Amino acid sequence: MRRVLQALAPVLFLPHGGGPLPVLGDRGHEEMVSFLKEIVTKLGEPSAILVISAHWEEEQATITSNSQPGIIYDYYGFPAAAYEIQYAAPGHPGLANEIYTLLTANGIPARLDEQRGFDHGMFIPLKLMFPQAQIPCVQLSLLNNLNPRMHIALGKAIAALRSRNILIVGSGMSFHNLKAFFSNTIDSSKANEAFDSWLIETCTYPEIQPEVREQRLIEWEKAPFARFCHPREEHLLPLHVCYGIASADTPIARTVFNGKIMGKKVTSLLWQ
Repeated sequence: MRRVLQALAPVLFLPHGGGPLPVLGDRGHEEMVSFLKEIVTKLGEPSAILVISAHWEEEQATITSNSQPGIIYDYYGFPAAAYEIQYAAPGHPGLANEIYTLLTANGIPARLDEQRGFDHGMFIPLKLMFPQAQIPCVQLSLLNNLNPRMHIALGKAIAALRSRNILIVGSGMSFHNLKAFFSNTIDSSKANEAFDSWLIETCTYPEIQPEVREQRLIEWEKAPFARFCHPREEHLLPLHVCYGIASADTPIARTVFNGKIMGKKVTSLLWQ
């Protein structure tokens, strides 16, 4: 009897841009907005969405478990419209419990959070991708130790979710030097290009052996201009979780966006 292979859900590392600017019509985000609206055609119709956001760190892995999470406006200094954005996607307590079980079964301490709402790393990109807000969503935190090896392990522990038609989104930025974004005097182009090329090579080149690929991600600080592009690595680590989730079945990603956000080159990767 021929074995029928079950399709695996996609894993997507995407940029969420600067605060609420992508949904406020900011011209520096036009390429990103177009990309997020178009990429959904390649993602199928997920039954649920798991988001690992750069804007949530905890001592141990924490999962939103409220059936109706609210919105966290975790930014400041924007026009009033930024604080009126809504994204009323339902939560998914059942999925939250499943993630908790997978993590703890793999030796990773975890907890459920019934109070926390969705931060902008989740609701900004999803508002552009799935504006109807009908798909149940769950968020998983980063670990506040920012250890890359542990974030890959976090992903590996929940890799079984891919067989459940659950879209997994790592929401961060491949370049996140805020001073460079907002400075007219810092020339970041060389550093930006060099790190971006390293990231694409590491994640997409089939010539790289799996163990080498993983070690490069663990030792990401050795990449060209790594600490310039990421003075703090919370916006890169959702990629490590994504890689961990995909590594067993789809270790090689493909580049699905390599455009400009506020003048800086930013990359999105898809494991499918």
